[in-house]
Amino acid sequence: MAAKLKKGDRVVVLTGRDKGKEGEILRVIPKDGRAVVSGVNMVTRHQRQTQNNQGGRIQKEAAIDLSNIAIVDPKEGGPTRVGFRVLEDGTKVRFAKKSGEVIDG
Repeated sequence: MAAKLKKGDRVVVLTGRDKGKEGEILRVIPKDGRAVVSGVNMVTRHQRQTQNNQGGRIQKEAAIDLSNIAIVDPKEGGPTRVGFRVLEDGTKVRFAKKSGEVIDG
């Protein structure tokens, strides 16, 4: 299946405790159907002190399911679904279903 969400896309969270938050995709894990979004689904990890690291409790982003996020419409600003379209020159691009605006290309 074609990748509808990619690294660097601006997304909004649809469900869960971070509902309504926006962020940028840092990493996509297609095998698990998950993505890491900046500032969303923050968890606390306990880091052991090393010569290079102070250690302590650090906050980091955990992966969130792809079904719980939607790309932000470049024209209207709200969540939208992603479709694919082939342009006249033969290139395949993603577009926002809500506004019809081309997302990349």
